[in-house]
Amino acid sequence: MKNHEQAADTEKAIHTDFRNSMTYGEYLHLDKILEGQVRLSDHHDEMLFIIIHQVSELWMKLILHELESSIAAVVKEDLPTAFKQLARVSKTQSQIIQAWDVLSTLTPSEYMEFREKLGQASGFQSYQYRLIEFALGYKTPHVLKIYEKDQELHARLAKAYREPGLYDAAIQALAKAGLSINQDVLSRDYSNPYQKDDSVQAAWLTVYRHTDRYWNLYQLAEKLVDIEDWLQQWRFRHMKTVERIIGFKQGTGGSSGVNYLRKVLDQRFFPELWDLRTEI
Repeated sequence: MKNHEQAADTEKAIHTDFRNSMTYGEYLHLDKILEGQVRLSDHHDEMLFIIIHQVSELWMKLILHELESSIAAVVKEDLPTAFKQLARVSKTQSQIIQAWDVLSTLTPSEYMEFREKLGQASGFQSYQYRLIEFALGYKTPHVLKIYEKDQELHARLAKAYREPGLYDAAIQALAKAGLSINQDVLSRDYSNPYQKDDSVQAAWLTVYRHTDRYWNLYQLAEKLVDIEDWLQQWRFRHMKTVERIIGFKQGTGGSSGVNYLRKVLDQRFFPELWDLRTEI
Protein backbone atom coordinates (compact mmCIF):
# COMPACT_ATOMS: atom_id res chain seq x y z
CA MET A 1 0.00 0.00 0.00
CA LYS A 2 2.84 2.33 0.92
CA ASN A 3 4.55 1.71 -2.42
CA HIS A 4 1.33 2.59 -4.25
CA GLU A 5 1.05 5.86 -2.31
CA GLN A 6 4.68 6.73 -3.09
CA ALA A 7 4.11 6.00 -6.78
CA ALA A 8 1.01 8.21 -6.77
CA ASP A 9 2.94 11.02 -5.08
CA THR A 10 5.74 10.69 -7.65
CA GLU A 11 3.27 10.81 -10.55
CA LYS A 12 1.58 13.86 -9.04
CA ALA A 13 4.96 15.58 -8.68
CA ILE A 14 5.78 14.91 -12.33
CA HIS A 15 2.54 16.53 -13.47
CA THR A 16 2.88 19.56 -11.20
CA ASP A 17 6.63 20.23 -11.41
CA PHE A 18 6.90 23.40 -13.51
CA ARG A 19 10.49 24.16 -12.47
CA ASN A 20 10.37 26.73 -9.71
CA SER A 21 6.57 27.01 -10.03
CA MET A 22 6.61 28.20 -13.66
CA THR A 23 3.13 27.78 -15.13
CA TYR A 24 1.96 26.74 -18.58
CA GLY A 25 0.85 30.29 -19.34
CA GLU A 26 4.14 31.76 -18.21
CA TYR A 27 6.19 29.32 -20.31
CA LEU A 28 4.18 30.21 -23.44
CA HIS A 29 3.88 33.92 -22.57
CA LEU A 30 0.16 33.63 -23.13
CA ASP A 31 -0.44 37.01 -21.54
CA LYS A 32 1.42 38.66 -24.43
CA ILE A 33 -0.04 36.40 -27.11
CA LEU A 34 -3.69 36.59 -26.01
CA GLU A 35 -3.61 40.33 -25.38
CA GLY A 36 -2.45 41.00 -28.93
CA GLN A 37 -5.89 40.77 -30.55
CA VAL A 38 -6.80 44.47 -30.38
CA ARG A 39 -9.75 45.27 -32.60
CA LEU A 40 -9.93 48.72 -34.17
CA SER A 41 -13.67 48.39 -34.68
CA ASP A 42 -16.49 46.93 -32.64
CA HIS A 43 -17.35 44.46 -35.39
CA HIS A 44 -17.49 40.82 -34.28
CA ASP A 45 -15.62 39.41 -37.30
CA GLU A 46 -12.52 41.57 -36.96
CA MET A 47 -11.36 39.10 -34.29
CA LEU A 48 -11.31 36.33 -36.92
CA PHE A 49 -9.31 38.52 -39.31
CA ILE A 50 -6.68 39.37 -36.70
CA ILE A 51 -6.23 35.84 -35.35
CA ILE A 52 -5.91 34.21 -38.78
CA HIS A 53 -3.08 36.55 -39.73
CA GLN A 54 -1.33 36.26 -36.37
CA VAL A 55 -1.46 32.46 -36.48
CA SER A 56 -0.11 32.49 -40.05
CA GLU A 57 2.80 34.67 -38.93
CA LEU A 58 3.60 32.19 -36.15
CA TRP A 59 3.62 29.33 -38.64
CA MET A 60 5.87 31.39 -40.93
CA LYS A 61 8.26 31.91 -38.03
CA LEU A 62 8.53 28.13 -37.70
CA ILE A 63 9.01 27.74 -41.46
CA LEU A 64 11.89 30.23 -41.38
CA HIS A 65 13.40 28.47 -38.38
CA GLU A 66 13.40 25.16 -40.26
CA LEU A 67 14.49 26.61 -43.61
CA GLU A 68 17.49 28.37 -42.13
CA SER A 69 18.58 25.20 -40.35
CA SER A 70 18.00 23.04 -43.41
CA ILE A 71 20.13 25.32 -45.59
CA ALA A 72 22.96 25.02 -43.07
CA ALA A 73 22.51 21.23 -43.00
CA VAL A 74 22.71 20.96 -46.80
CA VAL A 75 25.85 23.11 -46.84
CA LYS A 76 27.43 20.75 -44.27
CA GLU A 77 26.32 17.77 -46.41
CA ASP A 78 24.10 16.55 -43.56
CA LEU A 79 21.19 15.72 -45.87
CA PRO A 80 19.25 13.42 -43.49
CA THR A 81 18.87 16.30 -41.02
CA ALA A 82 17.76 18.60 -43.86
CA PHE A 83 15.17 16.02 -44.94
CA LYS A 84 13.56 16.04 -41.49
CA GLN A 85 13.46 19.83 -41.34
CA LEU A 86 12.14 20.25 -44.88
CA ALA A 87 9.41 17.67 -44.23
CA ARG A 88 8.36 19.76 -41.24
CA VAL A 89 8.23 22.84 -43.46
CA SER A 90 5.81 21.07 -45.81
CA LYS A 91 3.56 19.96 -42.94
CA THR A 92 3.55 23.51 -41.60
CA GLN A 93 2.65 24.86 -45.02
CA SER A 94 -0.42 22.61 -45.03
CA GLN A 95 -1.59 24.29 -41.82
CA ILE A 96 -1.28 27.77 -43.33
CA ILE A 97 -3.23 26.67 -46.39
CA GLN A 98 -6.10 25.46 -44.22
CA ALA A 99 -6.24 28.87 -42.53
CA TRP A 100 -7.69 30.28 -45.76
CA ASP A 101 -10.68 27.96 -45.34
CA VAL A 102 -11.41 29.61 -42.01
CA LEU A 103 -10.90 33.15 -43.31
CA SER A 104 -13.20 32.45 -46.27
CA THR A 105 -16.11 32.24 -43.81
CA LEU A 106 -15.81 36.06 -43.73
CA THR A 107 -18.30 37.48 -46.22
CA PRO A 108 -17.79 40.67 -48.30
CA SER A 109 -20.45 42.52 -46.29
CA GLU A 110 -18.81 41.57 -42.99
CA TYR A 111 -15.32 42.56 -44.11
CA MET A 112 -16.45 45.97 -45.38
CA GLU A 113 -17.71 46.76 -41.88
CA PHE A 114 -14.13 47.13 -40.61
CA ARG A 115 -11.87 47.22 -43.69
CA GLU A 116 -11.34 50.99 -43.57
CA LYS A 117 -9.87 50.60 -40.07
CA LEU A 118 -6.89 48.73 -41.54
CA GLY A 119 -5.54 51.87 -43.20
CA GLN A 120 -2.48 50.97 -45.30
CA ALA A 121 -1.79 47.74 -43.38
CA SER A 122 -1.58 44.79 -45.77
CA GLY A 123 -0.36 41.21 -45.87
CA PHE A 124 1.80 42.43 -48.76
CA GLN A 125 4.00 43.96 -46.03
CA SER A 126 4.66 40.67 -44.21
CA TYR A 127 8.43 40.66 -43.78
CA GLN A 128 8.49 36.98 -42.75
CA TYR A 129 6.87 36.02 -46.03
CA ARG A 130 9.61 37.99 -47.83
CA LEU A 131 12.28 36.18 -45.82
CA ILE A 132 10.73 32.87 -46.87
CA GLU A 133 10.86 33.98 -50.51
CA PHE A 134 14.51 34.98 -50.07
CA ALA A 135 15.35 31.63 -48.46
CA LEU A 136 13.77 29.91 -51.45
CA GLY A 137 15.75 32.10 -53.85
CA TYR A 138 13.08 34.49 -55.13
CA LYS A 139 14.51 38.02 -54.86
CA THR A 140 13.40 41.29 -56.44
CA PRO A 141 15.06 44.61 -55.49
CA HIS A 142 11.83 46.61 -55.13
CA VAL A 143 10.78 44.47 -52.15
CA LEU A 144 13.42 45.96 -49.85
CA LYS A 145 12.02 49.45 -50.37
CA ILE A 146 8.83 48.44 -48.56
CA TYR A 147 10.77 48.19 -45.30
CA GLU A 148 12.99 51.29 -45.45
CA LYS A 149 10.98 52.91 -42.64
CA ASP A 150 12.34 50.36 -40.13
CA GLN A 151 16.16 50.43 -40.35
CA GLU A 152 16.72 47.35 -38.19
CA LEU A 153 14.22 45.27 -40.14
CA HIS A 154 15.54 46.59 -43.44
CA ALA A 155 19.07 45.54 -42.44
CA ARG A 156 17.87 42.03 -41.58
CA LEU A 157 16.10 41.69 -44.92
CA ALA A 158 19.04 43.12 -46.85
CA LYS A 159 21.36 40.57 -45.24
CA ALA A 160 19.03 37.68 -46.14
CA TYR A 161 18.72 39.13 -49.65
CA ARG A 162 22.45 38.74 -50.23
CA GLU A 163 22.76 35.22 -48.81
CA PRO A 164 22.48 31.93 -50.72
CA GLY A 165 19.08 30.28 -50.60
CA LEU A 166 18.01 26.67 -50.26
CA TYR A 167 18.29 26.00 -53.99
CA ASP A 168 21.78 27.49 -54.10
CA ALA A 169 22.81 25.06 -51.35
CA ALA A 170 21.20 22.19 -53.29
CA ILE A 171 23.09 23.11 -56.48
CA GLN A 172 26.33 23.24 -54.50
CA ALA A 173 25.48 19.73 -53.26
CA LEU A 174 25.18 18.58 -56.88
CA ALA A 175 28.67 19.90 -57.59
CA LYS A 176 30.11 18.28 -54.45
CA ALA A 177 28.69 14.96 -55.66
CA GLY A 178 30.80 15.28 -58.81
CA LEU A 179 28.07 16.48 -61.17
CA SER A 180 29.10 19.15 -63.66
CA ILE A 181 27.72 22.62 -62.86
CA ASN A 182 28.65 25.83 -64.68
CA GLN A 183 31.09 27.86 -62.58
CA ASP A 184 29.02 30.98 -63.22
CA VAL A 185 26.15 29.35 -61.34
CA LEU A 186 28.34 28.24 -58.43
CA SER A 187 29.87 31.70 -57.99
CA ARG A 188 26.83 33.78 -58.90
CA ASP A 189 25.67 36.92 -57.09
CA TYR A 190 23.00 35.60 -54.71
CA SER A 191 21.22 38.94 -54.63
CA ASN A 192 20.12 38.37 -58.23
CA PRO A 193 17.08 36.21 -58.99
CA TYR A 194 18.08 32.68 -59.96
CA GLN A 195 17.95 31.96 -63.69
CA LYS A 196 17.44 28.49 -65.10
CA ASP A 197 20.69 26.85 -66.23
CA ASP A 198 21.26 23.93 -68.62
CA SER A 199 24.04 22.40 -66.52
CA VAL A 200 21.77 22.32 -63.46
CA GLN A 201 19.02 20.75 -65.55
CA ALA A 202 21.43 18.08 -66.80
CA ALA A 203 22.69 17.36 -63.28
CA TRP A 204 19.20 16.87 -61.88
CA LEU A 205 18.31 14.65 -64.84
CA THR A 206 21.29 12.47 -64.00
CA VAL A 207 20.09 12.24 -60.40
CA TYR A 208 16.58 11.20 -61.46
CA ARG A 209 17.85 8.67 -63.98
CA HIS A 210 20.24 7.10 -61.47
CA THR A 211 18.36 7.34 -58.20
CA ASP A 212 20.20 4.37 -56.69
CA ARG A 213 23.54 6.18 -57.09
CA TYR A 214 22.27 9.61 -56.03
CA TRP A 215 19.55 8.62 -53.58
CA ASN A 216 20.14 11.46 -51.11
CA LEU A 217 20.15 14.10 -53.86
CA TYR A 218 17.00 12.55 -55.29
CA GLN A 219 15.34 12.79 -51.89
CA LEU A 220 16.49 16.39 -51.54
CA ALA A 221 15.01 17.25 -54.94
CA GLU A 222 11.64 15.78 -54.01
CA LYS A 223 11.61 17.70 -50.73
CA LEU A 224 12.17 20.90 -52.71
CA VAL A 225 9.33 20.04 -55.07
CA ASP A 226 7.06 19.41 -52.08
CA ILE A 227 7.81 22.86 -50.69
CA GLU A 228 7.21 24.68 -53.96
CA ASP A 229 4.04 22.68 -54.59
CA TRP A 230 2.63 23.61 -51.15
CA LEU A 231 3.68 27.25 -51.57
CA GLN A 232 1.85 27.53 -54.87
CA GLN A 233 -1.22 25.94 -53.30
CA TRP A 234 -1.01 28.55 -50.53
CA ARG A 235 -0.77 31.32 -53.11
CA PHE A 236 -3.74 29.95 -55.02
CA ARG A 237 -5.91 29.72 -51.90
CA HIS A 238 -4.80 33.24 -50.96
CA MET A 239 -5.83 34.55 -54.37
CA LYS A 240 -9.23 32.81 -54.34
CA THR A 241 -9.98 33.89 -50.76
CA VAL A 242 -9.22 37.52 -51.60
CA GLU A 243 -11.35 37.29 -54.75
CA ARG A 244 -14.17 35.76 -52.73
CA ILE A 245 -14.11 38.53 -50.11
CA ILE A 246 -13.22 41.74 -52.01
CA GLY A 247 -13.43 40.76 -55.68
CA PHE A 248 -11.07 42.85 -57.80
CA LYS A 249 -10.81 45.85 -55.47
CA GLN A 250 -7.39 47.33 -54.80
CA GLY A 251 -5.60 45.85 -51.78
CA THR A 252 -5.40 47.87 -48.55
CA GLY A 253 -1.66 48.44 -48.98
CA GLY A 254 -2.10 49.76 -52.51
CA SER A 255 -1.40 46.47 -54.32
CA SER A 256 -3.55 45.42 -57.25
CA GLY A 257 -5.11 42.69 -55.13
CA VAL A 258 -6.26 39.64 -57.07
CA ASN A 259 -4.42 40.69 -60.24
CA TYR A 260 -1.11 40.78 -58.35
CA LEU A 261 -1.81 37.43 -56.69
CA ARG A 262 -2.53 35.86 -60.06
CA LYS A 263 0.81 37.05 -61.42
CA VAL A 264 2.84 35.52 -58.59
CA LEU A 265 1.37 32.10 -59.39
CA ASP A 266 3.71 32.11 -62.39
CA GLN A 267 6.82 32.61 -60.24
CA ARG A 268 9.01 29.52 -59.96
CA PHE A 269 11.66 28.73 -57.37
CA PHE A 270 13.23 25.50 -58.62
CA PRO A 271 12.57 25.56 -62.40
CA GLU A 272 14.80 22.65 -63.42
CA LEU A 273 13.09 20.28 -61.01
CA TRP A 274 9.78 20.93 -62.75
CA ASP A 275 11.05 21.03 -66.34
CA LEU A 276 12.96 17.74 -66.09
CA ARG A 277 9.70 15.86 -65.61
CA THR A 278 8.95 16.34 -69.27
CA GLU A 279 12.32 14.87 -70.26
CA ILE A 280 12.47 11.77 -68.08
